[in-house]
Amino acid sequence: MRGRILNTGVRNCLAALGVFLVAGCAGNTEPAKLDVLYNRAAATDRPDRNPVIVIPGILGSRLKDSETDTTVWGAFVFGAADPQNAEGARLISLPMDEGRPLADLRDGVQPDGVMDRIKVQILGIPIELQAYAAIMSTLGAGGYRDQSFGIAGAVDYGSDHYTCFQYAFDWRRSSAENAAVLFRFIEEQHAKVQAEYRKRFGIEDAKVKFDIVAHSMGGLVTRYMLRYGDQPLPQDGTLPELTWAGAKYVSRVVLVGTPNAGSADALVDLVEGRDIGRPFLPFYQPALMGTFPAVYELLPRARHGHIVYDGDPEQPVADLFDPSLWQKMGWGLADPEEDKVLQNLLPNIERQEDRQRIALDLQARILINAKAFTAALDRPAYLPPGLEMILVAGDSEPTRKVVSIDSETGELTDLQQGVGDGTVLRTSVLLDEREGREWQPRIQTPIDYTHAIFLPEDHLGLTKSNTFRDNVLYWLLEAPANGQPLPSPIP
Repeated sequence: MRGRILNTGVRNCLAALGVFLVAGCAGNTEPAKLDVLYNRAAATDRPDRNPVIVIPGILGSRLKDSETDTTVWGAFVFGAADPQNAEGARLISLPMDEGRPLADLRDGVQPDGVMDRIKVQILGIPIELQAYAAIMSTLGAGGYRDQSFGIAGAVDYGSDHYTCFQYAFDWRRSSAENAAVLFRFIEEQHAKVQAEYRKRFGIEDAKVKFDIVAHSMGGLVTRYMLRYGDQPLPQDGTLPELTWAGAKYVSRVVLVGTPNAGSADALVDLVEGRDIGRPFLPFYQPALMGTFPAVYELLPRARHGHIVYDGDPEQPVADLFDPSLWQKMGWGLADPEEDKVLQNLLPNIERQEDRQRIALDLQARILINAKAFTAALDRPAYLPPGLEMILVAGDSEPTRKVVSIDSETGELTDLQQGVGDGTVLRTSVLLDEREGREWQPRIQTPIDYTHAIFLPEDHLGLTKSNTFRDNVLYWLLEAPANGQPLPSPIP
């Protein structure tokens, strides 16, 4: 069996959940008094204050099977889907069917809201860890009222459910698919907010714009939606038309820890599976992870030289999305040792060679799709007028940077670490094209971002940072809108 690269630090336990966890803040510095700084702005309920949409990262939305009401992701207690047994593995994985388009491979699993808490059972004792609360408490300090919490009755907001929205999505599926759903979600919320403005302020056809705060993979969903609206990825390998259709109702975007150039962790997870703090939490096998198109879309760019052969930086992998490479190395769905998992996922297919054929067909089509997705996001393009994009990156945690592949066995070995948030490199957030090329003083990037901020935090700690909380409220509540006319001089 191929050896597994073990993640370090907090990633060994709950960092893989990709949600906003509540934790104490280190250091003796007094945090900014948000209630003093933003009290007046927070108390101002005016149409010129944009409603905000919060988008979590991978694993940040609960998933539930609509037929059995089983929690597929978001709880680790008795009754939830367990990837170690056949039924649980089939619920968690996406369906496999040879030759069918990826968009048609659907099951009964649906997103069931952004994870507000994580239920874990340790030694038979149920424990609830708060999740997603850091960013929501920050927005609450800014006077935003979350639509989902209000409707669920968790908080009595009266009728103020139009200032903040959660976008939960099936993070297993391609981010291009989820971008299309986000596009339609924004159109629906746009109509609802317009109706509120009509009722509250008497404004007909209000020019409503949203701000978006997106964490991790949620930023990739957002960027695709902004550029291409609800266009699917073409099946012939060409790129969708760059229309910026998704920017129509969006003003300011804050991308937090978004792996714009991918993450080497994605390759390790697809090859070795994901161990979420065993023995108390389950292990997700490589073949199961291999059915998720979104994870392949997180692979690092080969041109940056972060994946090399036999420990030699002068031998970078030419194309990490090449299906023949995965078959040669026996990775994920192509690993013969994963047939025991395939038996669970394909119970009606009796012969191993038939299961392997179906698995390789799926893997090849997912890789081709992922290559097209990354090319669509890497296309250089200036932001359209009226849209601002802010990047938030961690730059103090050792982060996996270069991984070596044994050219004979396919085994992975960590070769070099860089600076980032422990999961995503600083250079990935910036999509810094100096990586793998001759170094230059100025960053080379196809992302036309407005500005960036760097924090000494890990991937999950970015949204808990006092500096982030202060700045995000400034951006959302007080920062001048792009293109806003300058005030006249004071006499």
